[in-house]
Amino acid sequence: MKAAAVAYNRLVAALAVLAGAAIAAAFLLIIFDVVVRTIGLRGPAFISAAVEYILLYFTLLSAPYLVRQKAHVLIDALVTRLTGRARWGAEKLVYLICILTALAFAYIGFDLFIDAVRDGRSEERSIDVPLWIGYAALAPVFSLVAIEFARLLIGRDSLYTDRTQAGDSV
Repeated sequence: MKAAAVAYNRLVAALAVLAGAAIAAAFLLIIFDVVVRTIGLRGPAFISAAVEYILLYFTLLSAPYLVRQKAHVLIDALVTRLTGRARWGAEKLVYLICILTALAFAYIGFDLFIDAVRDGRSEERSIDVPLWIGYAALAPVFSLVAIEFARLLIGRDSLYTDRTQAGDSV
């Protein structure tokens, strides 16, 4: 069980590193495109589409890590005003809603991915991109997000503890 936990933790960290590398690649592609156009040449057609997909994947790949680090957007106006069992119950309800939402997105994403693979359609942009590429990460990533919220649901950690102690509640 410990080996599985270590592998899972490494996966979440690796996805975050991959997200960072992806955003760096987008940055470099944009600079390259601007420089090429500035000197009067025509930039490669794929750059615009590639950067759009990078932005999608950057967001998805970093999501499980952001939940783990409590670095995502969080509205805690109600929960931080509660105390005792009411606060504990509200927190658990929030985690449960997040788990169910993430699993719904994973299910829908998987369904969209399967349909796109089966249909073999392409998305017409500056280049033709297989439609399934836009859906490929949805199911795995939202499943990981659900796992992260499940860790909060069954564990002792809280999304709200560090935020309220640091005084940066939203």
